[in-house]
This record gives sequence, C-alpha cells and structure tokens, in this order.
Amino acid sequence: MIKDLAQEAVAALAYSGAGVALMALGYLLVDIITPGKLHELIWVRRNRNASVLLASNILGVGIIVVAAIVASEGGIAKGVLYSFAYGIIGLVVMALAFLLLDLVTPGKLGEILVDHEPHPAVWVSAAVHIAVGAVIAAALL
Repeated sequence: MIKDLAQEAVAALAYSGAGVALMALGYLLVDIITPGKLHELIWVRRNRNASVLLASNILGVGIIVVAAIVASEGGIAKGVLYSFAYGIIGLVVMALAFLLLDLVTPGKLGEILVDHEPHPAVWVSAAVHIAVGAVIAAALL
C-alpha cells in the first residue's frame, strides 16, 4: 500500500512538472506572438483580451496533458514523454492556428489583443486554442 502510494505520488509530481513546464512554454509563446509584454498587459493593465487568450492556451495544454495521462498505459516515463511531445505539438499548432486566423480575418489579431476594449475576435481565437487542445487530446486517446 505504501509502495503504491509512493509510486502514485511520484507519478503525480512528474505529470504536474510536465504540465507546469508546458504551461510556462505556452505563456512564453503567447508572449512572443502578441505585441507588448504579456505580464504587463494582464497584471498591470488588466487587459481582458490578453487574459482570455492566455487562459485558453493554458486550458488547451491542460486538456492535452490530461489525455496523455489517461493514455499512458506504459508507465510514468512513457506518459510524461507523451505529455511533453503532444504538449509541444499542441503549442506549435495553437501558434500556427493563431497566425492563420490572423491572416484570414480583418485587422491584426495581435493589435486587437492588446486593445483595452474587449473584442469578440479574442473569443474566436480562444476557442481555436481549446479546440486544438481537444483535437490533440483525442489523437492521444
């Protein structure tokens, strides 16, 4: 019983570490693709648009990590590796989807994100992030 608990605790820590690392990478990617400094936009200027986009990115990554955990029948090492691999794929696809959406819609999405006024286009971009996470999660399961 204690051995099982210890193994499960190690697994929880490993998956948590993978998830937090991927979410941090997601933060950096959103910071790169949006004009300005993301921490200033969200925590200083209280920009809702940037907050919605970042939150959707984190949710998308979380969905992928959860699916990797569920799909990891081969043990902790394989599951954490799958989490990282599919998480990276998800982040890359989210960034590409953001750029593609920016190309096919009017205006510059990056500029809309830093605008202080809430904009419905941000919700569309956020939905794309969550949908990408769900699609990649389904590919895992």
